[in-house]
Amino acid sequence: MGPMKLLRVPLIFAVALSLAAAQLPTAKPEEVGMSSERLQRITAMLQRHIQEGKMAGASAIVARKGKVVFQTAQGVMDLESKQPVTMETMFRVASMTKPVTSVALMMMVEEGKVHLDDPISRYIPEFKGLTVAVPNGPAQGNAPPPFVTKAPAREITVKDLLTHVSGLASGTMSNSTVRSIARKEGEKLADYIPRLGRTTLEFEPGTRWEYSAQAGHDTLGRIVEIASGMPLDQFFQKRIFDPLGMKDISFWPSDANWARVPSVYDLTNGKLVKNNNPNSMSSKVYFMGSGGLISAPGDYLPFGLMLANGGSWNGKQILGKKTVEMLSAMHVPDTLPGRTPGEGYGLGVRVVTDHAKLGTM
Repeated sequence: MGPMKLLRVPLIFAVALSLAAAQLPTAKPEEVGMSSERLQRITAMLQRHIQEGKMAGASAIVARKGKVVFQTAQGVMDLESKQPVTMETMFRVASMTKPVTSVALMMMVEEGKVHLDDPISRYIPEFKGLTVAVPNGPAQGNAPPPFVTKAPAREITVKDLLTHVSGLASGTMSNSTVRSIARKEGEKLADYIPRLGRTTLEFEPGTRWEYSAQAGHDTLGRIVEIASGMPLDQFFQKRIFDPLGMKDISFWPSDANWARVPSVYDLTNGKLVKNNNPNSMSSKVYFMGSGGLISAPGDYLPFGLMLANGGSWNGKQILGKKTVEMLSAMHVPDTLPGRTPGEGYGLGVRVVTDHAKLGTM
């Protein structure tokens, strides 16, 4: 049996989703092979986490075979105002932005404007001079180990960024060099991303897996801008969101929609403490391909349904079926250093390869 693709299982989006019921078909769970009774466990789980003080509120939605079969909203948007979470609450979807950027990049691949094996310097010349860190002593505390730099064996590629094997801003050594070129207020991707070419890679490209939380997919977003000739927010809107009917998802909501966005809390010493900088990933000008989108849950769901349906949804073809298969194929094996046993990696998505080794279903 081949590797199990995560995109093939029923789509379950918790916390980061809501539903515009009029836009999406619904069904009783039993009509699509699911259990109404067992789906209630999701509500019980969310309620348990809220009662234990681990979260203020959450929503969840489940769809199978293109139909919504379950949705629930629990808790509050703000602990002080007690405004309840509803299925129209808009959440900061964080790294669920990355799959959207990955799809946008693969659209450019389909059009022949980008190739997966292209060096990043083909689009952003400043990346030509990237160096790689070589530790030359032990780390002290939380500080990175002392290191020297050298030229890498090869340049990083588009595929390296998609699969998180680039070494770009992927650990303590590389991140220490990113701090020196920090993004300034008002800068766009075109302003900031070229400066990443002055940083140091954590390791030789392709030799290990290490999550590039921001720089990797932000750089991919800039490549989409260059290849398409339009800012990333406009590309998302015109090429993905509008065709799929994703009406209330953006990098910066309208003034009216901000009232639907909840407070953010950090769990500190067992207590929820309000975060004073909740919108650090979202901007009107810097479109963070790694984590900036804000969405009502039901507005993200068509994107997932499109992937589960082989690249099309509601008569709109976003990607070819073979492209979706390639996106969800195992490009990085679970044997590469840094990966979890039983879980490989695709083009921006995790791929379960062995349930027994992974230890989950």
